[in-house]
Amino acid sequence: MNRRDFLKVAGIGIASTIFDRVLPHEIKPSKKRLVLLIDTTKPFDIQSCIDACCKAHNIPNIEESRHKVQWIWPEKFSDVFSEQIDVPKEMVIPVMCNHCENPPCTRVCPTRATFKRRDGIVMMDYHRCIGCRFCMAACPYGARSFNWIDPKPLVKDPNPVFPTRTKGVVEKCNLCAERLDKGQAPACVEVSDNGIIFGDISEMRNLLSNRYCLRRKPELGTFPSVYYLI
Repeated sequence: MNRRDFLKVAGIGIASTIFDRVLPHEIKPSKKRLVLLIDTTKPFDIQSCIDACCKAHNIPNIEESRHKVQWIWPEKFSDVFSEQIDVPKEMVIPVMCNHCENPPCTRVCPTRATFKRRDGIVMMDYHRCIGCRFCMAACPYGARSFNWIDPKPLVKDPNPVFPTRTKGVVEKCNLCAERLDKGQAPACVEVSDNGIIFGDISEMRNLLSNRYCLRRKPELGTFPSVYYLI
């Protein structure tokens, strides 16, 4: 980014602060906090979870790795938790946005395009996103994707109830907020054969206290809402 582009971004951020100081979602958080529990002892088809997510959210199928858009994807457990626990190198787990309790991405966004809902879900407002990618730089989990090319032509059989994105916009997992608002479970949870458990943290405390669990990079103080049961 050159100096002129940086000043444009900074100017937009200042204008946003002055003229739009209080947004509808900027209200005190509730006691409710939604979490995902991924049970690594239960074998389930991660690709089915990915396919369900892609279908629900019009995620483009881009083969070129540098342009790939991903909301949920597989990683080796040994790569994700290499410093926390010794596990078989062949174990593969799904990873996604951690919907952190203390998300660094929301603090750096100059237009407040990324924000946290009262229930803890970290959201993206595609209309407010200017593509500065500050949120991508701030996210320590690599959970955001940038649309380097127009994704619409690459979406086969688009879902009419979820918006498609444009070139130059950042996107990520939204924990199926649009489904939750209708009383439905996240798409990945529905097809995981109980491998992924979803609910309010208050409903999960017994399970979490009786099972050994991990969260990604706890030393950063982001407090992820995605737990991995061992």
